[in-house]
Amino acid sequence: MLLYPSVDDLLDRVNSRYSLIMLASKRAHELEAGAKPLLADYKSPKTIGRALEEVAAGVLMIDPDEKDLDN
Repeated sequence: MLLYPSVDDLLDRVNSRYSLIMLASKRAHELEAGAKPLLADYKSPKTIGRALEEVAAGVLMIDPDEKDLDN
């Protein structure tokens, strides 16, 4: 169960659940591959939780110029 960040907080930053999942999963894969963290401290030990924390903090957002999140 997702306790932090709350789904409501996340949906304030991203306009749909689908977009949120796509954004977080892409970022989690980047973190697993060794990408530089965007936050100094994380509550979650898992990459998907860390990606969601970055969304909640406002440091990770959808690029408005990118048309397709599936690629």
